[in-house]
Amino acid sequence: MNDATLAAVSADTEPAPFGARLRRAMDTRGPLCVGIDPHASLLHDWGLSDDVAGLTAFTRTVVEALADRVAVLKPQSAFFERFGSRGVAVLEKAVAEARAAGALVLMDAKRGDIGSTMAAYAATYLDKDSPLFSDALTVSPYLGFGSLRPALDAARVSGSGLFVLALTSNPEGAEVQRATTAGGPSVAQTMLDHAAEENAGVTPLGSVGAVVGATLAEAGVNLAINGPLLAPGIGAQGATPADLPGLFGAAVGDVVPSVSRGVLRHGPDVYALRAAAERFSDDVRTAVEGARRAR
Repeated sequence: MNDATLAAVSADTEPAPFGARLRRAMDTRGPLCVGIDPHASLLHDWGLSDDVAGLTAFTRTVVEALADRVAVLKPQSAFFERFGSRGVAVLEKAVAEARAAGALVLMDAKRGDIGSTMAAYAATYLDKDSPLFSDALTVSPYLGFGSLRPALDAARVSGSGLFVLALTSNPEGAEVQRATTAGGPSVAQTMLDHAAEENAGVTPLGSVGAVVGATLAEAGVNLAINGPLLAPGIGAQGATPADLPGLFGAAVGDVVPSVSRGVLRHGPDVYALRAAAERFSDDVRTAVEGARRAR
C-alpha cells in the first residue's frame, strides 16, 4: 500500500469533527436539542415508578420518539446516576441507541477538574472505546479554561465537541460569570474568547461551543465564537424561540436551542412527543429565518 493509498484510508477513517456533523444535522433536521431529563416528577406524570424500571421505560420512549428526527438529544447524567450503576447502564444504552438512530448525543454532565482527573472525565465521555462515548460534553471552565485541555485534546482525537459554560440561565451564575477579570473583560467573555481561539479558521463550524442561557435578558458579550451556542431555557423555563434573535443577534444561526420539559411533558405518547418537538423546531426555524431576512 503506497503513501497516497494510506493517506486516503486515513482520511476515510478519521472521524468528522463534531462542528461539521452538528452543522449538517442542524441543516437537515433543524437546530433543536431535546433534553432527556427523567425527573422524579416527570416519571410520576407519565405514570411510571421512580425506580430503574421507570427510568428505563421513560428513556426508551424518548429515544424511540425523537432520536431519528431531532438534531441533538441531551441526557442529563445526574438523573441516571441517582440510581447507581443500574441507572448508568440505562444511560449507556440510551446513548448507543440514540446515536445509532442518527441523533447527536450531548452528555450534560458539566464536568470540570484538573490534570489526571480531568483526563479521566475526558476518557469517560470522549473516548470512542468508552460505553458512555458521546458526540459532545458540557464542561465547566471555572478552574481556568486551561484546565479543560485534556478534554479539548481528547475531543479533537475522537471528533467530539465540548460546550463550555459561559453565561448560564441561573441567577446565581452572574456573580461569577459577569465578574470582571484583572484584564478587564468579564469572566464569561474570557471563556468565550478562549472558545473562539480553539475554533479559529475552522469551517463550517468549530467544535468548541458555549452555553448561553436563552432566559437571559441580554448577553452583553461577543458571541461570535465560530462555534455552536447551546441555549437552554426554552419552554418550561420561560424563554421562547422568538426570543432567540434578540439575545443572540448575528450569531443566532449557530444557536442550538434546548428544550426539555416543554417536550417531555407530552409523554408517554410517542406521537405527542414528536408533535411537540416538531412545533418547537418549526418555531425556531421561523425565528431564525425571520432574523436572517431582517438583516
